[in-house]
Order: sequence, then C-alpha cells, then structure tokens
Amino acid sequence: MDGAAVAPGAGTVLNALATGMGSAFAIDLETRAEVHLEPHSGVTGEIRTAPDADTALIERCVSLTVDRYGDDHGGQVVTDSDIPLAGGLKSSSAAANATVLATLDALGIAVQHSSAPDESPAAEASGKTDSQPGDDGEARSSGGAEESVSRLEACRIGVAAARDTGVTVTGAFDDATASMLGGVTVTDNDSDRLLSREVMQRDVLVWTPPERAYSADADVERCAAVAPVADTVAQLARDGRYGSAMTVNGLAFSAALGFSPDPALEALPHVAGVSLSGTGPSVVAVGEQENLDQVRERWEARPGVVRQTQTDTDGARIRSP
Repeated sequence: MDGAAVAPGAGTVLNALATGMGSAFAIDLETRAEVHLEPHSGVTGEIRTAPDADTALIERCVSLTVDRYGDDHGGQVVTDSDIPLAGGLKSSSAAANATVLATLDALGIAVQHSSAPDESPAAEASGKTDSQPGDDGEARSSGGAEESVSRLEACRIGVAAARDTGVTVTGAFDDATASMLGGVTVTDNDSDRLLSREVMQRDVLVWTPPERAYSADADVERCAAVAPVADTVAQLARDGRYGSAMTVNGLAFSAALGFSPDPALEALPHVAGVSLSGTGPSVVAVGEQENLDQVRERWEARPGVVRQTQTDTDGARIRSP
C-alpha cells in the first residue's frame, strides 16, 4: 500500500506566540512525502535532504493517521524538501501535511479539496462538516465506500502530531492551515479554529541566513511582551491588510527574538510587506517582481541563501509516487 503527497511551506503574517492568534501564507517551496504501509509493522522515517534529522514528527503523523483511519498498519515514510529545516519557513507543517495526505492515499481514503464546504471558515464556525465525532471526541469521516477526509481534518492530525512530538509551542495551526489549504489564513491557535482564508497572489523573496532557529526553543516570555503589538497585527490581518501586518509583526518579533531588523529595513521601501518568518531566522518579503529584484541585490550581499518564489494558492495535494 503506497501513497504520495506534496505540501508547500509558508511565510509569516502574524506570529502566534504572543497571543495565540496567528496568520501565515503558503509559498511555492515544497516538501514531498512517500509512504509505504504494511500490516503489523512499526513505523520508520527518513528525511532524504537531512539524513541525520529527527524523524519523530513524520513517524507520528503516520501512526496517528493509521490509528484513526487504518487497521494495524505500520511502514515507512520518506520525505525530501526544498524547504530548509529550522529556517522559519514552516518545514515541519509542510512535512506533517504531506505525510498525513500520503498516508491517507496509501490507505485508499479520498481527500477533499478546497471546493469542499468543510474547508471554509463559515462551515467551521457553524460545525457543518462532513465529519462526525467518535467516542473519543475526535473527528471521523462518515465512513462507507465513499469514505473521505477533508484537508482541514487532515491538517489537524498533523498539528496533533506536532504537539505530541514537541516540535511546536503554539500547535502552529496557522502555519499548518496555510500549507494545507494554500493562500493566506488567519487562525486562533488556542482553539485550532480557522477564522479566515483568502487567495494571495504575490511574488516572494526569501533570505535565509546560515544559522538555524527551532520554534520549540523560542523565548515565549519575550514574545508575550509584544502582545499589544500582536493585537494590532491581528486586526490588520483580519482587515485583509496583510502586507502592513507582516511588516509590523516582523519588526516586533525581530526585537523579541533577538534578530536584526536590518534585512527588513533594506526591503521596506520596495515591498508590500516584509517580516521575520516564524521564529526566524528567514526573512520573507512580498511585492512586485521588479521591486523585489532591488531587494535581492541587497540580500545577496549577506551570508546565506536568497530564494525567489511566489505564493501558493493550491496547498497540499496527493501526487503520483
């Protein structure tokens, strides 16, 4: 039983560490997952692009998905990625989403896409989804020959796995929904509630310095100190002013997390928005291509890697192995 899927990374609009409210947008850097399932076996994982990296998250994603929808299966999950690990570009969310979808694919369970009503914030708020609660309170699909899972349900499995394995402080529901659904999302990470999702079409420039930063190691107390600013950013995001929200977020959280604001200040005159992404160290700018080219010249003078890409509106999806 084999399955394969792909999920994009994401950039930050609002870091959820301060208040639990978060916002992120999908970018066209991808993680790919292949899953092979066998009856009565354990779960092993491999990250091709980082052979020494911890595989607990992707293994837990397989286990949780099989526990919920399978029948005593184990097997192997292998991922590879364009997204740097611990770079603030949501590599963990992308890996979790791709792994969950690949496992569902291996189990022969269909995954509903964005036309499904239960992926909309309105449906989430009203509780009108195609899933039903099981005895443990967790979502279950309605079963039968037409059994299927919405991407939002699948996303929550990955978030649960991230919490179980300690790779995230907030649960990263904002990052996970942006990666899974595409576009830009605003979420309440304390309740894992999707508040809004919109299509976002922009060119994107990313600078990733050589150092790495793990979100689980972030100074939560210092981030909590910028809560009043985060409230302002949340309102900007809810109003659809994502570029302004990014910029205010980036300056505030760069100070809270000890990163220089200089890369953002270099970009600010030329872009629609620029922010430290996640807990760093990457900085992400969005805008028009010709303006981003000017920023690229400045950022390429810095140590690290500069990536030119664009926003992703499709999100995670099943693919051919």
